[in-house]
Amino acid sequence: MQTQDVVVIGAGLAGLRCAAELAARGREVVVLEAADRVGGRQRTDRVDGFTLDRGFHVLNTAYPAVRSAVDVGALDVAAFPTAVRVRRTDGSMATLAHPLRHPQLLPATLAGGLVTPRDVVGLARWLGPIVLRPRTAVARPDRTIGEGWDAAGLTGALRTQVLSPFFSGVLADSSETTSDTYVRLLARSFLPAAAGLPRAGIAALPVALASRARAAGADIRLDRRVSRLRRRDGRWEVDALGETTLLARDVVVAVGAEAVEGLVDVPGPSTRGLQTWWFSAEETPASTLLTLDGSRGGPIVNALAISATIPEAAPHGRHLVQATCLWSPGQVASESDVRAQLVRLYGQDSASWRLLRRDDIPHALPALPPPMRRSSPARIGPGLHLAGDHRESPSIQGALQSGLRAARSVLGEPLPARSSTR
Repeated sequence: MQTQDVVVIGAGLAGLRCAAELAARGREVVVLEAADRVGGRQRTDRVDGFTLDRGFHVLNTAYPAVRSAVDVGALDVAAFPTAVRVRRTDGSMATLAHPLRHPQLLPATLAGGLVTPRDVVGLARWLGPIVLRPRTAVARPDRTIGEGWDAAGLTGALRTQVLSPFFSGVLADSSETTSDTYVRLLARSFLPAAAGLPRAGIAALPVALASRARAAGADIRLDRRVSRLRRRDGRWEVDALGETTLLARDVVVAVGAEAVEGLVDVPGPSTRGLQTWWFSAEETPASTLLTLDGSRGGPIVNALAISATIPEAAPHGRHLVQATCLWSPGQVASESDVRAQLVRLYGQDSASWRLLRRDDIPHALPALPPPMRRSSPARIGPGLHLAGDHRESPSIQGALQSGLRAARSVLGEPLPARSSTR
């Protein structure tokens, strides 16, 4: 049998961050990944010359854990416009843009009718405390995001036609039952920098993490699905496809929320699903902005012409458009419904768009109802540690921070005081 210091199960963001930290601190680390590449949910494919992520991803380069884990500049992130295009309940289209980043869109924003003085006051009441006094705001009793908006007086079109549909796509939750504290922290994190995507696709992030881990000495082995963990004589036995039994002093389980119960005696957290449709368009789409359907006139929660920001994501003369819907076993969008809604959002030209692929992601994000949980302990048994965004917060920041927390758990070191930005 082979003996290792640490076996990390899973080469997603949490597992790779953990492995890189441990290897850099001199630990002998083996990473076992069931798939044929690193990344977990952060996966990118080339299909007919198009760059398709598995689902619609956005990278916030202001996340502290991202900036500490990789060279952000080397990711070559292209920022999406800080603006949205909204189909209103009356069927008209309106634009809402960040006034400082897109001053040229200020007249359209003012004319769109989505922002009223009352909603501006409500938005300030909701977001102001988390911006000005984050520690105090986080310490207050939590509630659902719907209750938070109600309490702030944020009840007009800005909420119903913009914020609610927007966060439905971000959180995979249209019920407004996610933690209000978490959503406010999330909104605060996007203020310093625009969100975007690496030009090579979201997989550029885990590839960079894997490169850093390997450079530090971690051994990452692909196509190695783990079938069993067993504690014996003070060590862990790890059985995996294509391996003789591995022995390890410590094991870090860094798998997705849906796979936790299959390896350790910890209840699997609830998850929410998303579905993304990828289309090829010959004509330039009607808008380059993130498009929301404030009228809730179909399954799509957001759509975006990716190639308007990243031209290399599509072959010359073609355009790449994504449309994302919520997914649940009883809520699976049909192509006919998606296409009918695209016509309402982009016009008749969209009827001829060619479907490239549909991604159904049943476990896209862990659910996070109130109260917003504290970071769950990484150590769950002797020499056994658990990592993943389901242990921290449902985000790239949460996954990376959880991986670092697991590494410090193996090393027996506490993390520094946590930043209020998750």
